[in-house]
Amino acid sequence: MANNQKMRTESDLLGSVELPADVLYGVQTLRGIENFRISKFHLNEYPLFIKGLAITKLGAAEANHKLGLLTDEKFNAIAQACREIMDGKHHDAFPVDMIQGGAGTTTNMNANEVIANRALEIMGHQYGEYQYCSPNDDVNCAQSTNDAYPTAIHLGMYATHLKLVEHLKQLIESFEKKAAEFADVLKMGRTQLEDAVPMTLGQTFHGFASILRDEIVHLNEAAEDFLTINMGATAIGTGICAEPGYAELCTENIARITGWKIRLTGDLVGATSDT
Repeated sequence: MANNQKMRTESDLLGSVELPADVLYGVQTLRGIENFRISKFHLNEYPLFIKGLAITKLGAAEANHKLGLLTDEKFNAIAQACREIMDGKHHDAFPVDMIQGGAGTTTNMNANEVIANRALEIMGHQYGEYQYCSPNDDVNCAQSTNDAYPTAIHLGMYATHLKLVEHLKQLIESFEKKAAEFADVLKMGRTQLEDAVPMTLGQTFHGFASILRDEIVHLNEAAEDFLTINMGATAIGTGICAEPGYAELCTENIARITGWKIRLTGDLVGATSDT
């Protein structure tokens, strides 16, 4: 039986490729799928990372709009596309392998293309009509993989940290309940794999809870690093191709969108090499 799937053609400097007409990603994502079949773990299996990408792109779009680099029409469409992704939509359009060459360029372009094509759809255009909203010139405006990608990772990791802490708190609560329930149940405490001296089973569970409380403190301290981002660094940290004030605006936007105490690094060059 003939394959009647509708296709569209997109082009880059390497040439033209055909891809299904209804997919939100574009030529760069398709090349990434073909080139990086490495781990069999795909971006769409990590929703908090995808959400981090969308938040990063939204924060950048808001800054670029305020600086006059995006028209109202483009900004509104890009912003809607980002918010939809943040709400869990379109995640199936992120099929690239998590392990890839290029320091995350394929992942960054996957996000740029999905957002651009959804924005085009919102604006009444066809997928791939990038003259109306470009993945590079509009969605990725004033950005590089070297600042957008690590920022998205930081946001995804911090969101994961918050979920972990919430689960640990629930586990602590369960241990405390067991500590109370077994407060009068005697058992032998053990050292060096041998019975040693008596204790209660409740004391054991209370000890588990105390250990986890301490670990939450350590986790919170370590997670503070995720709140520092390097947006505005662009390719190497010099901020080339970004407007004056963009880095600060973008950081403020991401802080507002997330509700977290996001801060801009004190040295964009250093952070871009060290992130």
